Formats: sequence, structure tokens, C-alpha cells
Amino acid sequence: MNPDDLRAFAARDWNALAAAKRAHAAQVFRREGAAPLLRAARELFEHARAVNPAWPSARDRAADLAHHVELKRLLARAADVRGR
Repeated sequence: MNPDDLRAFAARDWNALAAAKRAHAAQVFRREGAAPLLRAARELFEHARAVNPAWPSARDRAADLAHHVELKRLLARAADVRGR
């Protein structure tokens, strides 16, 4: 590997890249609905499992569940505030 290429990769504007990915996903969703995004997510999951059949680990799944439970709590709290 070329060290300059590695430095350039590490120095990328990661926030701009993340914003561009979100904008693209939003555009796809508006134009085509959720199906293409769900298909892409499924393909990424299948690829990750092909690379590492043990993924996700029990620890990964527990962390993911905790994140979803917290998100649900925040959504319920926001709905309660809005309903008042």
C-alpha cells in the first residue's frame, strides 16, 4: 500500500461523506420508497456474515438491543410530550 494513499484516506472529510450518504439515502427513499434501502441493508448483512459467520456476536446483539430500547423510550417520551 502507498503511505500517501493511506494518509489521504485517513484525512477524508468523514462528516461530509456521512452527510452525502444520508442525503443519497433520503433521495432514494423519496423516489423509490424503502425497498431499495432494505435490499441494500440485507445485502450488506449477508456480505458481513460471509466474511465473518460469527457476526454479530452476542455482545453486538445486546448492544444493538439496548440502542433500540433507548430509541423506543425516547420516541415514546417525545410522543407523550407532543400529545399534551
